[in-house]
Amino acid sequence: MALLTELPPEILQHVLGYVEPSDLAWIPRICRTLYHTVKGNNSLFRVVYLNNFDAPPDKSSIHWEQAVKDIVRLQVICNRDRSQDKKHELPFVYETVKTLLRNAATDTERVRATTHPASRNADLLSAIFKSETNQSAFLCRSQLYGLARGEIRTSCDDNGDGSEGGSRPSLLQRLRPRPEQQQSAHLHCLYGVPLLHAQPESPQRTRRGRMGPFACAKVYDLRQYTDSTKWGPFADDDTDRVDWEKVEAIMLVIGANLRRLGLNRLPVCRIFWEMPFAGTWPQCYKALPVVPSARDEQLQQQGPEGSTSSSTAAANEYQDPEQQERQRQQQSLEERDPYGITGTWLRVVCFLDYSDFFNFNFGGAADQQPAPHVPRRPIDVGEATRLILMKIRVTRVEPPGPDDGQALPVCHFEGISRSLDDSYDENANSDLRGMRGSVRLTREGEVRWTTFSVFNGAERWRSESVQIGGVKSAKGVLGNWFDSDFDPRGPAGPTAFWKVSDKVTESAGYRALMQDFLPLIQDQLDVTGDEYADQSDDDDGDDDEPEPELELEITGISWVTWTDD
Repeated sequence: MALLTELPPEILQHVLGYVEPSDLAWIPRICRTLYHTVKGNNSLFRVVYLNNFDAPPDKSSIHWEQAVKDIVRLQVICNRDRSQDKKHELPFVYETVKTLLRNAATDTERVRATTHPASRNADLLSAIFKSETNQSAFLCRSQLYGLARGEIRTSCDDNGDGSEGGSRPSLLQRLRPRPEQQQSAHLHCLYGVPLLHAQPESPQRTRRGRMGPFACAKVYDLRQYTDSTKWGPFADDDTDRVDWEKVEAIMLVIGANLRRLGLNRLPVCRIFWEMPFAGTWPQCYKALPVVPSARDEQLQQQGPEGSTSSSTAAANEYQDPEQQERQRQQQSLEERDPYGITGTWLRVVCFLDYSDFFNFNFGGAADQQPAPHVPRRPIDVGEATRLILMKIRVTRVEPPGPDDGQALPVCHFEGISRSLDDSYDENANSDLRGMRGSVRLTREGEVRWTTFSVFNGAERWRSESVQIGGVKSAKGVLGNWFDSDFDPRGPAGPTAFWKVSDKVTESAGYRALMQDFLPLIQDQLDVTGDEYADQSDDDDGDDDEPEPELELEITGISWVTWTDD
């Protein structure tokens, strides 16, 4: 029998192509033959990479050997037992995770009950960050978590000496933004599951460690809403750079409210809020199969030669040349839209009672207000949550402006929004028309969404948001809503929306809105509820509060946990 080292070089390379990526670190140390086979062999590293990870959309830009080595180093770092032994590796982990997601699959089969494809890269990252020590070391390092853990003190009587050689940094120095805080917040947003306790690896989770009140203090602080930030989740320097700590706070507030209401167990929310790295990479949105409406099925059964006058009229409608021309124009617009705007989106809006909101921002004497750079106190007064269905179509595509990212056009949309939790809510039911909604790139390449809610022909509410994961990701959009006139006294708050279907046909009344979610519901029926159980556990330490009933009355329909039926 021939030894492995006596095989022809092409056969030896083929055999080595099936080893684990980490094995390529020690195999060259066995003998000179294996050393020369592995060392600098970019084609071997290419085979090993493609056998273990997703095929990148752009293979020409990959340095295969370095890519494999980076992933192995990521695994080695994250396998360390203690968070303090790996937290200094955050910059490397941040760049490697972003690279893995940027090179994740976009052409594989869709994961059941989701709107994104299967990805070995995402599965790897989900397994890595399931570890609570990795969550602490890399996902919970923003200023917000430092405040919640007491690592950053903001009391006025603890200002420190402020000198470079002093033992205690000044208050301004402690609150100065640091790059690793933005990196950690961005990683947390890509992870996609809100970590609602300040210390994930702590065995004891109490009310004191809840992140919700600290996140609310950031999201509802009107000082965050300025012209320089576009009143959205952007840096306060007029550069349009995304402030990922603001986005993280928005995700925490909405995630906490969804869990408090039990909505995170509904299929339309669970797959977007309780599944790690669920579609947080570019071009990964995959449409669910469209369930035909009763009207569509009736027309298909009867056909243009049906005996009823209604079916004949419907057939004539389909043959209307003007309608066909409109359909062709709409199809042309959608083909030119790189963002995948047209479809049905589910939106969540959270807000405080205005008296609580006003007291939080303006209560007390002027000399008792915190300095501009000092965070406000945590607030825990209860919030309201609205579920809103949005149906939008792209209406216009135009070249980017001088302040936009130049790689993609600006797309405008219009449509409607309908409240799902009240029969009528004048703040939720509206038209989104004409130039009152747009999607564009920022100068750093992030996807920026602007929406206007219109009532009686006038703009009332506006939102500025960013899409998590990039262009046409499946994860969705996080941002801030506020008064369209930029009222300095508010109100304002967090919002999120994500695409659930490519279907945009207007449903026949509120009771028919369930039709819009049937693809997700049907896809979910065969998925067990235990799949996301480890992500759905209550992280906020409210063990002494009863869990709400998992039932929500929406427009006369009782939405239950369908997977339990």
